[in-house]
Amino acid sequence: MEGDLLRFGLTALVTLLVLVDPFGLVPIFVTLTAGCSKKERAALLGRAVRVAFGVSVLFLAAGRVVLAYLGVTVNAFAISGGVLLFAAALQMLFGQRTGLQSSEPREGSPGDDISVFPLAIPLLSGPGTLTAILLLTSQARGNPWRVAILFAALVVVFVTTWIVLRAGELLMERIGEGGAHVATRVMGIVLAALAVQFVLNGTTGYYQSLSRGN
Repeated sequence: MEGDLLRFGLTALVTLLVLVDPFGLVPIFVTLTAGCSKKERAALLGRAVRVAFGVSVLFLAAGRVVLAYLGVTVNAFAISGGVLLFAAALQMLFGQRTGLQSSEPREGSPGDDISVFPLAIPLLSGPGTLTAILLLTSQARGNPWRVAILFAALVVVFVTTWIVLRAGELLMERIGEGGAHVATRVMGIVLAALAVQFVLNGTTGYYQSLSRGN
């Protein structure tokens, strides 16, 4: 029991951390907030993290209900979600940000609040992250311990993201844009492996359900 919870927690933490990719976001965040004072940058980051966390928790709370309403099985969602996460991994490997169509980050004009778009959505809480939350929620199967672990993983991921982006300028001086890109590609490889495992789990579960039905 404890071993299963630990594996689920590690899977949730690694999957979400890789998808949010705080180190890969550093150069984008620094560019988007160019010209902002330290106080303004901190305020923008705080709002963005709160919004992204709120959206993620909403998906965590409503995910199981939505799947049940649509009549989607856990195994079906594991397979489809794994495929989508694998596509996100390929985008990371080839240097594209998931959920952001333009290859260049866009700076907001004066008066624009970029904390919601594009910082919170889709950069911090994009389609890949929300899909992973739904997938992990379906795997929790209503187990209160697993749901609590998934919530804790979200807290850790967004606190880590806030810390990394808060130190964005310092990190850019230390690792450079090239270092951030390397980190993103390494995370893409990890995400690809996790995505394949999700597909395998869903396929295995599907055939096991067929055998039980027979």
